[in-house]
Amino acid sequence: MDVTVAIDCMGGDHGVRVTVPAAVERSRIDPQCRFILVGLQDEVRAELSRAGAVEGDRFIVRHASEVVTMDEPPANALRGKKDSSIRVAIDLVKSGEAQACVSAGNTGALMAISRFVLKTLPGIDRPAIASILPTAKGHTHILDLGANVDCTAEHLLQFAVMGAELVSSVEHKPRPTVGLLNIGEEDIKGNEVVKAAATLLRESGLNFYGNVEGNDIYKGTTDVVVCDGFVGNVALKTSEGLAQMLRTYLREEFNRNLFTKLAGLVAMPVLNAFKKRVDHRRYNGASLLGLRGVVIKSHGSADVFGYGFAIEHAISEVRTGVLAHITERMAAQEGKVAAA
Repeated sequence: MDVTVAIDCMGGDHGVRVTVPAAVERSRIDPQCRFILVGLQDEVRAELSRAGAVEGDRFIVRHASEVVTMDEPPANALRGKKDSSIRVAIDLVKSGEAQACVSAGNTGALMAISRFVLKTLPGIDRPAIASILPTAKGHTHILDLGANVDCTAEHLLQFAVMGAELVSSVEHKPRPTVGLLNIGEEDIKGNEVVKAAATLLRESGLNFYGNVEGNDIYKGTTDVVVCDGFVGNVALKTSEGLAQMLRTYLREEFNRNLFTKLAGLVAMPVLNAFKKRVDHRRYNGASLLGLRGVVIKSHGSADVFGYGFAIEHAISEVRTGVLAHITERMAAQEGKVAAA
């Protein structure tokens, strides 16, 4: 299946130096991909040439005269920069010229513009940010990671439906397990919103495992972990900080003296295998689920290798029909509620 992806080439910490080469590399891996490269056209074309590609059928350069900075307030980007690379890329999805958008830019601006331009799918009140985290059993999907700080029980149910349909479609799991992140496994634990959400999930028809705790995320207890954006973002940032601390500790210990340096050389194959297994770049690419279009947010600091995985996620969601599956499931969910 041919897929056209709009790339916000100006987004992220590195801009065209990462986004354009990543698109070129992905086109070599997947010949059925076509890219619309959005940004300051002179910079985009120069980087496209350096990457060994030419403008043509596989690569179309679309000029955008404005750039949204990483610290810019979302409202400013939405109202004041209608020709930004983010806005133009999202507009391409809206018009149907592209089937997905990938950006490493300002998360708040990307969500605000995407929601304003694309709107939400039927039955979805709020889009959610979903990402993949490595676990002892492989990986899990967690949402929301920061788009919605305050949520109702109904919102958490919608997140669960979206997460389950994402896993079911992309990973071909008919009934993925869903866990509700809580401070304990018991039904009596948690605030009133979480308790009400657990009741809705038990009645939803989803493969609801029950409450899960923070340590269950990395145990891989469930395929999907659901929480509000406040909790999800704290969990994600805590995980990133812990990973950074462990890397620093290992580096310091192996460089402590000549003996530890020699031990490091002996352990290098194991360390390299471990590094590959938990390489955050392989999990790059968060889905903005619930929109009427596929939008993927790459980490702002991603390199070419990591950004390529964000593009891969976008292509996979298009080819597996994630949006249609979410829409169908939400319609069935609303029908069930109406019948009751």
